[in-house]
Amino acid sequence: MEFQYQNSYEIEEKIKTCKVALLPIGAVEAHGPHLPLGTDNILAESVARRLAEQVNGLVLPTLPYGQVWSLRNFPGSITLKNESLISILVDIGESLYKQGFTTFAMINGHLGNGTALKEAARVLFETCPELRVFYFFYPGMNQAAEDVRETKSAHNTYFHACEIETSYMLYLAPDFVDMDKAITDIPEIPANADVTPTPWETFTKSAVLGDAKLATSEKGKYIIDIAIENMVRLLTEKASS
Repeated sequence: MEFQYQNSYEIEEKIKTCKVALLPIGAVEAHGPHLPLGTDNILAESVARRLAEQVNGLVLPTLPYGQVWSLRNFPGSITLKNESLISILVDIGESLYKQGFTTFAMINGHLGNGTALKEAARVLFETCPELRVFYFFYPGMNQAAEDVRETKSAHNTYFHACEIETSYMLYLAPDFVDMDKAITDIPEIPANADVTPTPWETFTKSAVLGDAKLATSEKGKYIIDIAIENMVRLLTEKASS
């Protein structure tokens, strides 16, 4: 059920039975020649809708901007400061708490948002102690991706517009994928990228970190289904504790 399509006269009763608020969070940034700028938004929304069906949740309107410092110089990328994102998320969480929600789950589609989500959750832990707050980024995906990938990952953390993320899109939103334009671009990412600020244009011109040509809907389904199963388990375990 999507929050924004409810009306003010009925929402109070719906919150009483749907105590879980799911906030898709994405970004607007370069995703190579075959995926749209809003890929992270599309994925976060799609995952949130599927998750809502299993946890009786309300899906909030997507927060479509994120922290994309690393790709900020690519055409089309729009970035927020971590401080701005934290402030917005805290305000949303506190509003949800006042409205009567007991669980606030942030469904993240963009790795770069991770620091801000974690910090916002910590603030809400102090300001709304009875509100259960989660920040999810495809939990369990690392092992699942290793199970299906045909090429070695370009980085032990990053995945972007590659075999894996393109597979997500082929499974969840195939109409937005142009596989005729998919490319293979496996850059050499320097070791210092993990320990010092490193704009991505220093090692990639495409923003693709892998072989997008190897993406399939089946691979995406395998990983996404595992991630959703893990989110359901974490939400229900916490709710019953």
